[in-house]
Amino acid sequence: MKQALIRKLEGYEELSDQDRWALNGLVTKVRQVGARVDLIQEGDPPENVHLILNGFACRYKVLPNGQRQIMAFLVPGDFCDLNVFILDHMDHSIGTISACQVVDIPRQAIEEITANHPRITRALWWCNLVDEAVLREWLVNLGGRPANERIAHLLCELLVRLSAVGCTKDNSYEFPFTQTDIADTMGLSAVHVSRTYRELRETGRITLKHRNLTIHDVEQLKSYCGFNPNYLHLSNTRWKDRRNPTWLNQARSS
Repeated sequence: MKQALIRKLEGYEELSDQDRWALNGLVTKVRQVGARVDLIQEGDPPENVHLILNGFACRYKVLPNGQRQIMAFLVPGDFCDLNVFILDHMDHSIGTISACQVVDIPRQAIEEITANHPRITRALWWCNLVDEAVLREWLVNLGGRPANERIAHLLCELLVRLSAVGCTKDNSYEFPFTQTDIADTMGLSAVHVSRTYRELRETGRITLKHRNLTIHDVEQLKSYCGFNPNYLHLSNTRWKDRRNPTWLNQARSS
């Protein structure tokens, strides 16, 4: 799964063999983390950057009343807050959704690789900018789209992001999220999420079975929720012509 990181970064910047060798050097010790485990909690002093090699994680906060708000999903190839070691204390928590393969990267290793590999540095800048763009789109989702479209939009986004790192097949991907996870992400009740799933299944748009989600007509689902992948900034990626699903190219021109 080292390739998930390299594929993601090569989506933003062409890397040399030396760059790839340096990135592989970051992944020296992979640890297995179970599902529903905090990698770091709000208030903890951050020391390392966490890299998700396999599985799904999230950034979240818990309100005083116990309500959880998920602010980001992390997929294979994602860093959990690349510059987090600048903070004195974490202002949010990072936890796994499914079982994950995680790499803990020391601050010094990040500083060394960015000092010596400008292409990697530029790719990491792209990662940060896209993370911010995704957060903006999630704010639009919460404030501007009806509940059913919010969930459909998220399903389209996950398909695009997972396709970029080779984690989809025939518009299907692993979907370990519970209805509560989606509710805590979309500002909905679990009952409303269940109702939306049922509607999407009954209209033939998706199948969700054994924690695997399939989108049957991606163009139709994209149109249904007004999904435009421009905020993921894939139009600049090298992999678009050889790895991107056809519907992504169509989405850019619509």
